Amino acid sequence: GEGENGAPVRRSATAEAADLLADLVAQGVRTLVFVRSRRSAEVVAVGARRALGLVEADLADRIAAYRAGYLPEERRELERALRAGELLGVAATSALELGVDISGLDATVTAGFPGTLASLWQQAGRAGRDGRRSLAVLVARDDPLDTYLVHHPEAVFGRPVEASVFDPDNPYVLGPHLECAAAELPLADGDLELFGPAAPRVVDDLVRRGRLRRRPTGWYWTQRTRPDVDIRGTGGPPVRIVEASTGRLLGTVDAAASHSSVHHGAVYLHQGSSYVVDELDLDESVAFVHEESPAWTTIAREHTDIRIVASTRERILPAVAVHLGVVEVTSQVVGFQRRIVATGEVLGQEPLDLPPRQLRTRGVWYTVTDELLADAAVTPTEVPGAVHAAKHAAIGLLPLFATCDRWDIGGVSTDLHPDTGRTSVFVYDGHAGGAGFAERGFLRFGEWLAATRDAVRACECPAGCPSCVQSPKCGNGNEPLDKAAAGRLLTAITGLIS
Repeated sequence: GEGENGAPVRRSATAEAADLLADLVAQGVRTLVFVRSRRSAEVVAVGARRALGLVEADLADRIAAYRAGYLPEERRELERALRAGELLGVAATSALELGVDISGLDATVTAGFPGTLASLWQQAGRAGRDGRRSLAVLVARDDPLDTYLVHHPEAVFGRPVEASVFDPDNPYVLGPHLECAAAELPLADGDLELFGPAAPRVVDDLVRRGRLRRRPTGWYWTQRTRPDVDIRGTGGPPVRIVEASTGRLLGTVDAAASHSSVHHGAVYLHQGSSYVVDELDLDESVAFVHEESPAWTTIAREHTDIRIVASTRERILPAVAVHLGVVEVTSQVVGFQRRIVATGEVLGQEPLDLPPRQLRTRGVWYTVTDELLADAAVTPTEVPGAVHAAKHAAIGLLPLFATCDRWDIGGVSTDLHPDTGRTSVFVYDGHAGGAGFAERGFLRFGEWLAATRDAVRACECPAGCPSCVQSPKCGNGNEPLDKAAAGRLLTAITGLIS
């Protein structure tokens, strides 16, 4: 069949994975399904339970979801039941990829490429640990990277696992590590070399803020309590999700994600039950919810602005310039759409009054001249849709070149950016201070944009779909997008940059 813009309709990876999970459990195969989001974990578990309930009701109870945000006792009980074989099937986020010792699994299903080859092999390796035969299935999502991998399997089987990317000089990461080290044992002069060239500057800053104290024998931790380190690196305390009528704590959600996932009116899934958010209290970091199963889901709409703080490296050609530098991103969730779950039809939208959030991070951006746009036959009215589509496709494919996930990075595109005076596309690290992804994009810019161009040109849809230029996290509802103009623009740029 045909979908929006005449695109081929593909079954969602979660629906396919739910069916596979039900089939495998029905055969007594102990199976772990890895999904990309907390919501998908719930959806796959519910779908598989429903499918099995029609044939083997008792087996349906042996399937569960497992994800971050559950309470510790819930997670421990699920781990115990899986190890004991009481659970035959689990739909999990990458929370189960590392650190949980589960042997005796027969099969893994990965619904959607997990962002890196390292994660893919880590997940596949969860089955068949004791030398027995095992099955590992990758179900491709309707997504630029997954589509690229299906057409280029050598990118999975013919490549070494990526070098891990992170920025050891990021003060947001380095500061808490230095605090932890000093709390363990006072830091001596010689220790600072172990933490890299940025360590002396960060230590001075921690002394100025009263976190460390300098003594002749070294730097000492000043607080009574241990350093409070957020290992997820999300910034701010997690938001607790509380059932308003009972006061029961259902779980938590990261501060950074709370504006878009538990805003007033949001539909929130937890252990197969659906809740609607009555109120998000940002001062107290708590969202109050009630149990309800509406026929719709909610999608936040977000407005993002970006300001260049400094360009630290650049590559300037007459018609196109590529930069790496520090940017300040201001984003604000301004409203949300309600969409029918079954069809995706938009029921309407509501405004939201949430404060803007600031993120200082590192970004890679390219600018093009009006002459290049004219040479690529991109007319002024087509420019906003062309750069928006090119940005989505580039974000989808950066994980081929940096160990990141499209959810770790963000982007902004504009036909005229006030700081550059030109048509510009930005891709930035979603972590304060940067995580090294933008730098990898800058260093491999030519290859990255060539893969982006190939993905857009190879997609068989006529006008743009999730496999090429649509994004699942677009704050503008994927408007405007011009796939054909994006293809011409990317071809023109890659013709100049090898």
